[in-house]
Amino acid sequence: MTETSAAVLIQAWWRGTLLRRSLLHAALNALIIQSWWRKILITLQEKKRREILELYVQKTWATVRLQSWYRMWRIRQRYCRLLNAARIIQVYWRWHSCHSRGFIQGDYEIKENQLNIHLEISLGSQACKVQQCITLPIN
Repeated sequence: MTETSAAVLIQAWWRGTLLRRSLLHAALNALIIQSWWRKILITLQEKKRREILELYVQKTWATVRLQSWYRMWRIRQRYCRLLNAARIIQVYWRWHSCHSRGFIQGDYEIKENQLNIHLEISLGSQACKVQQCITLPIN
């Protein structure tokens, strides 16, 4: 082997070593960049998932609140109708008691789905006491 061919062989070996080092370095850098990018993607996906979940919760609470308001409005309407009916009954009873020279005393109480009525009717020497509990049809 001549000196020239030995020098060429050493140079080739050295250049191959340098090339393999640079390729290894590039591969490691690519691996680091890929790992960082995967981490960023996972973070973005988690953020997107959280935003979607928060939007779902917000819509669900809005739905529940609307349902609650609607039910409250319906129950309030029924209560106002019952209150108006009780007032009309009171007016007629008072009118009747004035015309028959007797008197009527009583009260009523509305609790949840029950109407409790307590009446005492006096017509001269006759007296009548009425206590009744009526269940109201609330859906």
